[in-house]
Amino acid sequence: MNVFNGIGMTSERTRARMVERLREEGIRNEEVLRAMGLVPRHIFVEEAMAHRAYEDTALPLILGQTISQPYIVARMIELLLAGRAGLGKTLEVGAGCGYQTAVLAQLTREVYGIERLAPLLARARENLKALKLTHIRLKHGDGMQGLPEAAPFDSIIVAAAGAAVPPALKSQLAVGGRLVMPVGRDDQVLFVLERTPDGFQEGRFDAVRFVPLLPGVA
Repeated sequence: MNVFNGIGMTSERTRARMVERLREEGIRNEEVLRAMGLVPRHIFVEEAMAHRAYEDTALPLILGQTISQPYIVARMIELLLAGRAGLGKTLEVGAGCGYQTAVLAQLTREVYGIERLAPLLARARENLKALKLTHIRLKHGDGMQGLPEAAPFDSIIVAAAGAAVPPALKSQLAVGGRLVMPVGRDDQVLFVLERTPDGFQEGRFDAVRFVPLLPGVA
């Protein structure tokens, strides 16, 4: 079976319904919607959960992690793109199972992903290999330290919540670049940081709930 097509609750028709629901929920960027429609989310979730892959909900992964709900993935990428011609060189902190990585890869030719949990990273590599996405580079490492050897980045997206943007990530953002991440402990919001020639500008958006951003590797 072609992994893109699926059958039944994992079919292309089901994926199209997910995209329409995202549009109804307020996602306006057509490029983001197109990218969401191209990626077969069912191959990134646990097999027993495949029938729920296109529901707008987070689903459990190994090691107590989750795959973000489709709306949040779309919303964060929409915030990254707003008013910009493209994502450019992109860093994803917390690659997880590789789903958001695959969506990003539909929108830019240069994606770097970093994941602190080795078993999860192995799963992401396997998932992305099935989609033959060759312009993604994944690394096992501490996401709070970013990826200095590939910096600067035009876009940084962080899939875990911190009390503030880690200094290393701020320093790796290119001038004109943008970062989006959940910030806060009990009350988290999507936080957008832009680097200008004169410093940083910030904005706060939707209330969210993410797993915590942790240091080190495992």
